[in-house]
Amino acid sequence: MAFIHETTMTPGKLELLAAWLPARPWYAGSPDAPVLSKSGGFRLDDPEGAVGIEFMVVTDTSGGAPVAYHVPVSYRGAPLDGADRALIGTSEHGVLGRRWVYDATRDPVAVGQLLALLQGRAEPQHQNQSDTPDPSVVSDFTGDGASALVALASVEDARHGTDITVETKPRGPLTIRVVRVLREDQPGTGDALGSVTAEWRSPDGGQSRGPFAVLAV
Repeated sequence: MAFIHETTMTPGKLELLAAWLPARPWYAGSPDAPVLSKSGGFRLDDPEGAVGIEFMVVTDTSGGAPVAYHVPVSYRGAPLDGADRALIGTSEHGVLGRRWVYDATRDPVAVGQLLALLQGRAEPQHQNQSDTPDPSVVSDFTGDGASALVALASVEDARHGTDITVETKPRGPLTIRVVRVLREDQPGTGDALGSVTAEWRSPDGGQSRGPFAVLAV
């Protein structure tokens, strides 16, 4: 399981995201100056132990009403080949040194673990505590069998979120829809094969819950 270092990152995660978020098609806040705070999230383990995988929730209060965004990120000790457009930024970690921070929807290791979570094959981990499962993150898989990731076929950002088309074995192509703007009143998952729901905090301290990702054919 992942070990969480009690140290600093320079620039910090919120600084990196404040510069990156306004250009996303699903961003609904001020294009000039997002005002971000951490609002929740969880982690997944990389079986090889090389890539950090975090599903962050950040709340932007720059607009008229707070908006909670779901931002999956991956942390690597070296650049990911062919993923320059997915790079959020680089940061100096107080223990691990330079880290390359990526939009995890375009990182095959992170997407493979998200697929495993959607199918009930990965155990979500606490965002801030080492070796601690997070039972508040719930996966609901209604499919007829697990499929392993073979390749990322396409990744498309739109106003509703991010759709990741993956090639799997033996099932074939599947779509992972990553919800970006979190709301408790998200539309139902319908005939989806699976979904992941989790919690986040509002600026007034209230707790909300809703879908973070959905798996469909």
